[in-house]
Amino acid sequence: MDALSDVLRVAHLTGGVFLNAEFVAPWCMAGRVGPEHCAPLLGPASHLMPYHYVVEGEIQVRVDGGGAFALTAGEVVLFPRNDLHWLGSDLDLPPVMARDIIQPTRAGGVSWISYRGGEGARSRLICGFLGCDGAEQNPLIGTLPAAIRLSIEDGGGAEWIRSTFQYAADEVAAGRPGSETVLAKLSELLFVEAVRRYTETLPEGQTGWLAGLRDHHVARALALLHGDIARSWTADDLGREVGLSRSALAERFTRLIGVAPMSYLADWRMQVAAQELRYVGASLVQVANKVGYGSEAAFSRAFKKSFGTAPATWRRSRSQAASSPD
Repeated sequence: MDALSDVLRVAHLTGGVFLNAEFVAPWCMAGRVGPEHCAPLLGPASHLMPYHYVVEGEIQVRVDGGGAFALTAGEVVLFPRNDLHWLGSDLDLPPVMARDIIQPTRAGGVSWISYRGGEGARSRLICGFLGCDGAEQNPLIGTLPAAIRLSIEDGGGAEWIRSTFQYAADEVAAGRPGSETVLAKLSELLFVEAVRRYTETLPEGQTGWLAGLRDHHVARALALLHGDIARSWTADDLGREVGLSRSALAERFTRLIGVAPMSYLADWRMQVAAQELRYVGASLVQVANKVGYGSEAAFSRAFKKSFGTAPATWRRSRSQAASSPD
């Protein structure tokens, strides 16, 4: 199995659009996506990753603790850690807070911003988000930078992504219902494309889960573990499959991924188990079998060690949170 696809599946990405924005320079806006912006579309989400797609004009972007860079029409910036960030024609201006200028949702459409700082150039953005589960434990999300910049003018399939996104953005601006659903699905595709391109630009010597995908032997080991999570793997078995000795694979895997192969497998089994408990509704015995435990008792002990509570209790708490009117 493709390890990246499996990790994204368990992250349970859910995309959405929360506003259509128009600005006239000079302007500067600061913001961070809060659950209140997304609850109507996502429901409870454990982690949010905002993005901004430039439909028209040019904007400056800075993330908390980082340097500034420019985005032009057809480019997207994603913030995997949901850090405080600034957008504007001039980032030296005192920023307005996004929450103070967001206008109520139009009938059949999304929320919007129309902000005029003067008589300068106009910029238009589509701002959206991705919700995901278990970001703290997810081996991919935790290794991403504070900001990822992506031009959808370049690369394979860029033209159809760009034209479809542009069309949906125009439909949203016109207040036509349904287009935000198209953009929501496109935002998930954009995230995957951004991760792929970011992986291609990693420097030599970089460590982390994505760096592991670029190493032939480690990528093979990840594919095997993700492809047969229930198998009773041993370090010797995995080394033979990959074509390295047990010690050579362990050294290579640990240097890039940060943990030994069997520790990684144990952690990943718990992530899959949590996803099964939350969304699939399988019994504890079924979940235990799916993630490679021979008994419900053994699975429950491993789950409690990882999450701090028994799987049945964990499932009830997530169900109550999802149904809460708050």
